[in-house]
Formats: sequence, C-alpha cells, structure tokens
Amino acid sequence: MRVRTRPAIVASGVVVCVLALLAIWFVTKQFGHHLRLPLASRTCTVQADGEVVLGADQMANAATIAAIGVQRRMPERAVVVALATAYQESHLRNIAHGDRDSLGLFQQRPSQGWGTPEEIQDPRYAARKFYAALKKVKGWERMRVTEAAQRVQRSAYPEAYQKWADESEVLTRALLGQATGAVACTVGSTPTLRGPAAASAVLEGLTLDWGLPRLTAATTLTGLTVPAGDDRDGWRYAHWLVSHADDNGVKRVRFGSLEWTAEQGTWGRVKGDPATQVLAEVFAET
Repeated sequence: MRVRTRPAIVASGVVVCVLALLAIWFVTKQFGHHLRLPLASRTCTVQADGEVVLGADQMANAATIAAIGVQRRMPERAVVVALATAYQESHLRNIAHGDRDSLGLFQQRPSQGWGTPEEIQDPRYAARKFYAALKKVKGWERMRVTEAAQRVQRSAYPEAYQKWADESEVLTRALLGQATGAVACTVGSTPTLRGPAAASAVLEGLTLDWGLPRLTAATTLTGLTVPAGDDRDGWRYAHWLVSHADDNGVKRVRFGSLEWTAEQGTWGRVKGDPATQVLAEVFAET
C-alpha cells in the first residue's frame, strides 16, 4: 500500500512559515528601534550622550515637536514625553491612517475631540494639543515617561511608550540646545525648495515653531540670520535648521565656529564668528 505524505509535509511547512513570520513581526515590533538597517531614509544622526538615527521627515517632525514645547513654556521633561509618544504612535511620521480614525504624529482621533482630520495632521497643531492635554494631568512631572504618556493617550499598550524614553532624551538634549553640533543630516542633491521659496519656508517655519518675531531674509533671498541670545538658543535654532534642511532647501548653517553643509552632511570648524546669531543659507535657484 502506498502512503501519501506530501499534503502533510506541505501543511507542516506552511505552519512553520507562519510561525516564522509571526516571530519576525514580534521581534520587529518589540525591538525594531534598536536595529540599524541600512535604509536610505535614515539620513540624520543625533549625538548627545547617546545616538539616534532618523529619516529626514522624522527628524523634521521631532524638531517641530520640541520647538512647540519650548514655545508653550513646557519643561524639558514634557518634550521627552511628547517625543516618546510620537515615537510609539507613528514612529515620528505624520501618517494619514491608524486604528479606527486615528491620524498624525500622535494618532489623535477626531471622534474623540482632538480636532478635525486636517488639524490633527498639522504637526504644530497636534503637538500643541498633546502638550495641552499633558499639562492637565496632575503630577505628570513625577511620573515615568510611559505613565505620563498613557494618561494622555489611553492606549491599549500602556507600557509601550517607555521603550522610546532613551531615544527621546537624546533628541531632547540636542533639540533644546544642550549639545553642540549634535544634529547632522545628509540631504539629497535635489532640494525640494530653492531660492525665495526656500527662504520663505524657513522663515515661516522658524516663526511658527518657535514663536519668533517675523524674520526677514537677506537681500539675496538665499541667506538669513536668526538672533541668538545665548549658546543654548543658538544651538536650538541651528539644530532646527539642519533638521528641516531636506524639506526647506537649507544648504548651510553656521553658529559660532561650527558650520554644517548639505554637501558634507556634517559639522566642521570654520573661522569663528560671534555666537550672537545663527547664519543660514538656502539653495539658490538654478
């Protein structure tokens, strides 16, 4: 008698494949932020008592979240909580989908009173709403990052935010000006914006994110200066400019004796200037 075993072998193989895929999904979900895969989108490196690698869009969103925190006079700890929350909810990407009607960086839901879909997908609006909700949580300053975030988000995974605390602390130190030359981004050879359009976008972004008085570009429309009251403010603005270099066509940023260029993607020493203003240059029109 001939015994047919092929279907059983095939079924067994399918089960093994399914289990393997589930294992890969679980590892990626739990530990993916520690993996250093050679992805082209990862173009920014932040070094401030630790290292974080992000894509250009993630870096720009992180810089905006930090700046809005400062504008709202929130303490450093609030910025850490906000970044950890956005890390977990969207991996710092302004996504147009999510669980049920969740949207944006913080996966806020229009049906839960967070705002209209258009408002929630504005990173500045979303960050302001998060900080406003966090401020209402009694004693949030003394809570662990994940506990404070959960009081705002009410997630089904209340401990998930904690795994992003270390990365968020590194980003916060850099973006709040506590480190020197800490944000280095490599941007593409074809900038999204050039000339007056780029200068205008940079100036508008600085005004909206930091609440600065309306700034003006140089007469060439490719250069601009940002007054800096001290080193901390200078590095806040310098790191913001580099973080938004890819979407705003920033070619060069200088503060004090350090300069970042889009060509090199790193900070290098130059002849020192008085550390009273940040100098920036956008790509000229071709």
